[in-house]
Amino acid sequence: MPISYDLILKGGTVVNQDGEGLRDIGIRAGQIAAIGSLDAASAGEVVDCRGLHILPGVIDSQVHFREPGPTHKEDLESGSRAAVLGGVTAVFEMPNTDPLTTSEAALADKLARAKGRMHCDHAFWVGGTRENAGDVADLERLPGAAGIKVFMGSSTGSLLVEDDEGVSEILKRTRRRAAFHSEDEFRLRERLGERVEGDPSSHPVWRDAVAALRCTERLVSIAERVRARIHVLHISTAEEIEFLGRHKDLVTAEATPHHLTMSAADYARLGTLLQMNPPVRDAHHRDGIWRGVADGVIDVLGSDHAPHTLEEKAKPYPQSPSGMTGVQTLVPIMLDHVANGRLSLARFVDLTSAGPQRIFGIAGKGRIARGYDADFTIVDLKRRETIRNAWIGSKAQWTPYDGVEVTGWPVGTVVRGQRIMWEGEIVAPGEGQPVRFSEGLG
Repeated sequence: MPISYDLILKGGTVVNQDGEGLRDIGIRAGQIAAIGSLDAASAGEVVDCRGLHILPGVIDSQVHFREPGPTHKEDLESGSRAAVLGGVTAVFEMPNTDPLTTSEAALADKLARAKGRMHCDHAFWVGGTRENAGDVADLERLPGAAGIKVFMGSSTGSLLVEDDEGVSEILKRTRRRAAFHSEDEFRLRERLGERVEGDPSSHPVWRDAVAALRCTERLVSIAERVRARIHVLHISTAEEIEFLGRHKDLVTAEATPHHLTMSAADYARLGTLLQMNPPVRDAHHRDGIWRGVADGVIDVLGSDHAPHTLEEKAKPYPQSPSGMTGVQTLVPIMLDHVANGRLSLARFVDLTSAGPQRIFGIAGKGRIARGYDADFTIVDLKRRETIRNAWIGSKAQWTPYDGVEVTGWPVGTVVRGQRIMWEGEIVAPGEGQPVRFSEGLG
C-alpha cells in the first residue's frame, strides 16, 4: 500500500541544509513528513513545482500592521494578506499600536484579534517602557511574544526610552534577545532645525548618521555592562556596520530592502514616499550595508512595513509621516538582487528563514527538514514582472517600487501545509497561528 500524504510538492528545486536539488516534499498534518523522490506515494493534493524553487518560508520579523489603532491604513487581516501575496509565511508585528502593546492584556488582545483573520503565522513584539521594566522577564516569555522592543529614538507612536538608565533597567531583566530602534533622541531634538519645510531630502540631514551610530554605541555599551543580548533593527549607516562587526558576541542586526536598494538620490523622484525612520541615506551608506550582508554582520532581513495612506504621505514635509509598505515587496526586490548577482540564493534563505530562527529561537520553522512546519515560499527565479500599486494587498495600496521591473517572483505561499497563495491569488482562507519560541516552551 503506497504511503499517503496530505500534500506533495512535486519536482521543485528544494533549497535546504543540503544546498539545492530536485526533490519532492511530502506533507502530513501541517509538517514536513518526507523529502526525496515520492513517485510511489499518493496525496490528497499534488502541486507541480517543476521549474520553481521551494524555499523555507520567509519570516519578516519587523512589520507594523496598525491594529488596534489607525486601521484605516492597515489591520491584521490586510497586512497578513499582503504578506502571503508576497511569499511571506510568518511576521513579527510591532508594539506601537493604539493602545500600545506593553502588557499581558494588550498582547492577549492582539492574539485574539489575529485568530481566524491573519493569513500567515505571527508573533507580537512587546514594547519595553520605564513603567513595565520590572515585568519584561515575564512579558517576553508569554505565548505569542516575539520579545521586547525598545524605541531609543522617537518614531510613529509614543513608545520612547531615550536614556541609558531606562534602557539599562529593561536589559537587566531580559533573557531573550531584545530589539531596538537605535537613533539618539537627544541629537534628534538638537537638530530639529535641520528640517527644511517642503523638502523631504532634508530628512537624513536631520536624522543624520551620527544620531544612528551614537545611539548604537550607547546601546552596545549598556548591553555589555548588563550582559544582555540585543538586536539592532533597520541598520542605515556604513559606520554602524563597521562598529557592530566588532561586537557580534552580543549583537545581531537587521537590514531592510529599502536601505539596500534605494539612496538619497531617490528623494527627487519619490519625495515623502521615501521618508522612513531611520532615513534612506546616500549611496555610501547603502554600499556599507551591503558589505555588512557580505561579511555576515547582518543577520536578518526585515521589511519595516509601516503603511500610511497616500493622502497622509502627501502632506508637506515634515508634517508627512515616516513609513512605507514593504512586506509584500521584500521577496521580489531581494530576488532581483539575487538575479543581479548581488546576493546568493543561499544567503537570501539564511537572511529570511534560518537567520530569524537562529537569533530569535523560533521553534519548528526556518528549515526544510522533516518534523518542521511545512512553511514554504515557492518562487520562479527567472520570471520577470513589474511591481505595480494595483498588486499591493495592503490597505495603503501603494509601494515605492511602483513601476520597478524585477527578475524573481513569489508564485506560492504555503503555511503549515496549506496552500494560501498561488499565482497572485488567495486560494484558501488564512488560519495563521502564533509562532512558537524555544525559550517559551518550558
